[in-house]
Amino acid sequence: MKVLLVYAHPEAKSFNGSMRELAVATLSGAGHEVFVSDLYGLGFNAVAGPADVVTRKNEGVFNLGLEQMHAAGEGAFAPDIQVELDKLMAADLLLFQFPMWWFSMPAILKGWIDRVFAFGAAYDFGRTWDKGVFTGRRAMLSFTLSAPEAAFLPDGRNGDMERVLWPIHAGILALVGYSVLPPFISHGIPFVGEAAMHAELERFRARLLSIEGDEPLFFHPSADIRDYRLAPGVEPATPGQHRGTRKHLPGTISGLR
Repeated sequence: MKVLLVYAHPEAKSFNGSMRELAVATLSGAGHEVFVSDLYGLGFNAVAGPADVVTRKNEGVFNLGLEQMHAAGEGAFAPDIQVELDKLMAADLLLFQFPMWWFSMPAILKGWIDRVFAFGAAYDFGRTWDKGVFTGRRAMLSFTLSAPEAAFLPDGRNGDMERVLWPIHAGILALVGYSVLPPFISHGIPFVGEAAMHAELERFRARLLSIEGDEPLFFHPSADIRDYRLAPGVEPATPGQHRGTRKHLPGTISGLR
């Protein structure tokens, strides 16, 4: 199995750095081929823009999606994007290693996605979700956060973690076709202490050794969808879909099925 580990932490001696080293050693030792994109180490440019392509379809007005599609067809991505895109396309497993900042990933990792998950290459018209470019491949998040697990339980102060992760799990990974594996989450780092962090690394090692047998998370297949919504009679079965009253947006959902 070919693995692309995208690492986003500014400090090599951090706990995330230890997790990266452990992942490379464990997966390589199990016979897998591992490629690492150390985004801070690379000084990766996280800002999508005109410099992402070497030739333009429209020199007058820049449209990221249209220029990405043009670059995909013409082989006109900037060299730093093409290098990452080649690694992404070769990988059977995509592994993100990062600290959770502000309920999400670091900006440098989001920028990598903005630039490398390019329209026309990583997704396209009619090539999303269970018909996506990466159908048959797998992806997993591994991340740390300082808050305890209780803060992200369904009734936790910060909200349910599976809903916090929905924009990444669904809106990025599943949307381009990946089978998304359950995340590996390390809570309370670094406040839990050295012994607990060592135990967490051992737990991570065990997870990596069993990763090929992991069951992916469920996302509704295309057969469940009608006009961008769940079809009549299909019960919502993910963290991101429900039928009922919205809590923050006005009114109830119209036309319940």
